[in-house]
Amino acid sequence: MDERIQRTMDNLLRNKMKPYFVERRTELMHIISDLVKNDKLITSGGSMTLKDSGVIEFLQNEFGGAYLDRSAGKTPEEVGEIMRKAFVSDTFLTSSNAITEDGELYNVDGNGNRVSAMIFGPKQVIVVAGVNKIVKDLAEAKERVEKIAAPKNTVRLNCDTPCAKTGECMHCRSSARICCSFVTLAQQRVPDRIKVIIVNEELGY
Repeated sequence: MDERIQRTMDNLLRNKMKPYFVERRTELMHIISDLVKNDKLITSGGSMTLKDSGVIEFLQNEFGGAYLDRSAGKTPEEVGEIMRKAFVSDTFLTSSNAITEDGELYNVDGNGNRVSAMIFGPKQVIVVAGVNKIVKDLAEAKERVEKIAAPKNTVRLNCDTPCAKTGECMHCRSSARICCSFVTLAQQRVPDRIKVIIVNEELGY
């Protein structure tokens, strides 16, 4: 483990978030399985990291009775209802747009359901992130969102925004804009409610 990762984990712990480190994505499932084994309701936010790492498929296959997958919603109303149930879930899984070496989680949302659940509601939040999400500070976190995460997500979601065409944030006022809520999670009031699993691979945007 290099010094940057160790420093990030030390500061997450200081900020009362419990850090984990795994070398590869296949090691994630053992940790997650142990953390959610007694849960009656498990939910997740939209995340390419969770999809790419196989976590979503794992939850579907191993915890199908407890895992409420928003892709099961057939209408916007049904999807919205599933999103709202995250606030009363035992565990909410997601990723983070960036993790600073100071142990802060930086996220930018469109609907706000992901950042809302990270802040309050679920008894436990599990954040899965590749080492590509680690940045020096909040300035680099913002830059990462504007030049990597947001443009790639607008392309993935077929959003008609300037960044989908230019490849970087244009600070637009587009009706399709996905950058609406900017949230930094620093020191927490409830120790270890948020768990952060860092994978020594590049995952997601």
